[in-house]
Parts: sequence; C-alpha cells; structure tokens
Amino acid sequence: MSEQKFHTDAIDRLTVEGAFTVLAKARELEKAGHPMIHLEIGEPDFKTPENIVNAAIASLHAGETHYVPAVGLMELRETVASYITKTRGVQTSVEEVMIAPGVKPLIFFAILSLIEAGDEVIIPVPAYPTYGSVVKFVNGVPVPIILHEEDDFRFDVKQLEKAITPKTKMIVLNSPQNPTGGVLTKDDLERVAFLSKKHNLYVLSDEIYSRIMYDEPFVSYYSDPGVKERTILVDGFSKSFAMTGWRLGFGVMPKPLVAAMTKLTNNSTACTCAFVQRAGIEALTGPQEPVEKMVAEFKKRRDVIVEKLNEVPGFKCRKPKGAFYAFPNIQGTKMKSRDLAVMLLEKIGVAVLSGTAFGEAGEGYLRFSYANSISNIERGIQKIKEALS
Repeated sequence: MSEQKFHTDAIDRLTVEGAFTVLAKARELEKAGHPMIHLEIGEPDFKTPENIVNAAIASLHAGETHYVPAVGLMELRETVASYITKTRGVQTSVEEVMIAPGVKPLIFFAILSLIEAGDEVIIPVPAYPTYGSVVKFVNGVPVPIILHEEDDFRFDVKQLEKAITPKTKMIVLNSPQNPTGGVLTKDDLERVAFLSKKHNLYVLSDEIYSRIMYDEPFVSYYSDPGVKERTILVDGFSKSFAMTGWRLGFGVMPKPLVAAMTKLTNNSTACTCAFVQRAGIEALTGPQEPVEKMVAEFKKRRDVIVEKLNEVPGFKCRKPKGAFYAFPNIQGTKMKSRDLAVMLLEKIGVAVLSGTAFGEAGEGYLRFSYANSISNIERGIQKIKEALS
C-alpha cells in the first residue's frame, strides 16, 4: 500500500524560511547544554516601546477583543495613509490602504491576486525566500537578476531590462535589502520606474526596513511620479518598532487590488487583532525617539561587525547601508556556504545563515544578523576567527 500524501504538488513548491530552521536547531543545541550566540534571526533584540505596549493594553481593557473589518480598522488605515503621504511624498487615500497580520500575508496575497501560471516575476537575488516561493506556488516563473557585491549589492538596471520579456508581469524590489543590506539609489529606482511604465509591469516594493538607514535618507520607489497606479508598497511594524511577534503590516496599492486582497484576507486570516492595530496607531503617531535610538545602536553594531568580519581569515565584508545584516564573502575559506554555517553552529555555537538560504546566488556568502549586543557580536566573531585560523 502506497504512503498517503497529505498535500498537493503546490505545497511542494513552497520553501521554508531558513532563519527559522536554523533558529530551531540552535534552540535544540542550547537545550542540550551547548552555549549559543545567535546571529541568525532577523528580528530586533530591543523591547517594543512601552507607549506601544500600553496602547494595546488599553485597547484590551476597553474590550476590543472581537472581529474587526478584514481590510483593517479605519483609524489605522487613516494613520497609514497620512504616514505614507508624509514619508513618501505621495497623496494617499484610506481606500488605498489595507492592514494584515504582518507583511508576509501581503506579499502572498499580492502574488496570488496578480500572478497566473506562466507569468514571470523578476526578483533580484540573493533574496528573501518568500518572494520566489510564492511565485512558484502559483505556477509563476521567478526570473533572477544578480545583486552585485562590487556595487554594494545593487543590480545592473541594464540586466533588468534584458530580463523583461512579453511574459513578465511583476518586478520585486526590496530596499534596504535582506540579506545583503544593499540599498538602491534614487537613480536606480527612477530607471526601474521607467521600465515598469514602459512595459506596463506591476512592482512589489517591500520597504519593511525603510526606517533602518545609516548614511543617507531612505528613498522609496513609491515616490516616483506615475508609478502609484501599478505599485504594491508593503511595510510594517516588525523591524522599525521591534514588533516581530505582534504580526502587523500594511499595504498601499490601487483600490481594486485592495478589494481583491481583502477577499483573500476574509477567506484566510479573517482580520488583524484590534488591540494590535491600536498599538500600530500609537507606533506611527507617538514618540519616535525609540526608533532613532535603536537605529543609532544598529549603526554602532554595523561598524563593529564589518570591522571584525574583515579580520576573519578568508572573509571580505562590505558595509551595509541599511537593514541589520552583514553579508560577508567567504570564498577565501574554500568552504561551501552551508558547510561553513553548519560547522559554526555545531562546532563552536555561533548561529548564522548560509547565503544559499536566500537562493543559489547566495553561494559564497553568509548572512549575519547584528541584532545582538556588541559584546556577543565580538565574542562570536572571535570564535569564528579562532576556528578558521
């Protein structure tokens, strides 16, 4: 008798995010008594600011524990519309905003709504794995274009132009970028906008790290004139406000797409918790000093981790311009990325991610999350240095 299969072929096309797999293995080793330095998971190690927590508590005490509209609370949607109008310089209406339990559902729903079998989606790689995973899930075709280390992990716009075919339906942008920390310039974004308008393409602009910039102001793709009509901007609260576990994101997009994605929300997650949305309103309208302090601390850590990584035999690391990831080239070690990541985890108790967790283009690299203390960062890299010496 053959073994029962409990899923469809579409499920086989989905991948699992590597950071959570490595985190689970690291936790197992810790439980077995092995000390571990965590440089793998992409979440701030700061507490959610107290004013945000208090807003959620007040909402709970007020009895906001019931269903709310699938598209999100009107008050939060209005707050987001004002925030986008101010930060992106583009007049945004509440009808163009929807709320979701995190950015991942928004990415998933946008691709489910717009991409059909055979449609091509251009994705700069190495990339956050959810993009390509969901495109494959709907039988779309991910088309990779390479991020260049020598250009601080920006892609060549000429390469993008060559990748566009009659089957191309969407371009995915992520700036600042996970896993490289690379940032697209205003000129890069203007050239992408020109191509998207020329070829009538959708652009999914993942701007979850928009507040975590170090040396220059953030520039949004959404700010380019004339792109609003075919752009899906996704952003949220996880990274900027240390709210990963709260699960709260927002999308800004054309009204008909809001309707389509709200239908998907209605049939899946139903809605986002009311008290979490109240916390989101406080995050955007309350004091911003906690965000500024966190980013300032991340900048200190960035400078330390880049300096220390460049002292490791066989490593070369460029300085990331945004997010909180370092992406060193480890080809000088003569080891495969996954082999080295496994060795560091199991032999010396330093958890990092193989570059291949972000696709084949990540071979020859590791991703370090510097969402940890400077002392732990220094201690972890010293252990790596000793192991490779």
